[in-house]
Amino acid sequence: MCSESSVLNSDATAHDAIAGAVAQGRRLTRGQGRFLLEEAELLDLAGWAAAVRQRLHPGKTVTFVLDANPNYTNICKTDCLFCAFYRKPGDRDAYTLSVEEVLARVGRLRETGMTTVLLQGGHNELLPLEYYLDIVRGITERYPDVTPHCFTASEIRLMAEVSGKSLQKVVQALYEAGQRTLPGGGAEVLSERVRRKIARKKGGPETWLEVHEIAHQAGMRSTATLMYGHVETTEDLLDHFDVIRDLQDRTGGFTAFIPWSFKPGNTPLEKAIPRHATSARYLRMMAVSRLYLDNVDHIQASWFSEGKKTGQIALRFGADDFGGTLLEENVHRAADFVNTSTAAEVAQLIREAGFEPAQRTTLYEIIKKW
Repeated sequence: MCSESSVLNSDATAHDAIAGAVAQGRRLTRGQGRFLLEEAELLDLAGWAAAVRQRLHPGKTVTFVLDANPNYTNICKTDCLFCAFYRKPGDRDAYTLSVEEVLARVGRLRETGMTTVLLQGGHNELLPLEYYLDIVRGITERYPDVTPHCFTASEIRLMAEVSGKSLQKVVQALYEAGQRTLPGGGAEVLSERVRRKIARKKGGPETWLEVHEIAHQAGMRSTATLMYGHVETTEDLLDHFDVIRDLQDRTGGFTAFIPWSFKPGNTPLEKAIPRHATSARYLRMMAVSRLYLDNVDHIQASWFSEGKKTGQIALRFGADDFGGTLLEENVHRAADFVNTSTAAEVAQLIREAGFEPAQRTTLYEIIKKW
């Protein structure tokens, strides 16, 4: 049986090894990642993550983007246990917007200042590939100052399934229509065990990873995400971090990593997981993301999903980006979680946290300092 002193010595050794790796810019091991997730002191994590952030992004600039997340359909066949948004065909409040309706909504949002439209929807088998292509073409032709940051990996897989085309041909068609970036939604936790439990019909981690690798090979950039706080274990989280880091080593296509906590309201998982993940857990995830994903440039603080004050604190735990204004959002709203803001408020929140706000593009190019 281990004595208390031997456990303390082991923790001290792990702490010193991580401190040394951070100082020298060495890659952390899976065992060190486990220590960060389970045992490291929160303030140690903050110090290490802030040091790495400062090395990668010297100064006090924190970026944000003027974006919106409208949805073109809530009809979905996938039955994810964490989702309160989807409806079945024939449900009273099921809907699918026409291409013109989508473009009109983008136009209205553009008038409010939006520069990135993060367009997503359910898995609606009645929509042909041309529907999606017409949306991308319409955005790029009518609103050339708006970036179409559209469609998750699972939506692209559905396009391939419905059209009978390969994933490569679907991604190439989207590229030719004008799409250059892909959102990272739908990853959940990239662990076979977790996806089998909460999103069985989406398939294993490879179904998300393959689409992003193909997109990177086609010249697109994308984000990577993590939705934690449900059925995952530490090992599942490490699986997720490992496959993101490995794919980034191969392609360099990820612009940013964005973790957020699961919101159980109105979902099939609500009774099984009745409580939200804590702010402390979120801050730990932020710091681990910065430390473990050493090849991903940007870590985004999700003020929207975690609350504005927690988002501000996250800027001291390795984040260099404050996300978007989300001028429209419906998925979290369906789970009874609503958080809104404006560009001016986002800039003020960044200032209050001790940083300097800067508006960016989808690809992290600075548009202007606020």
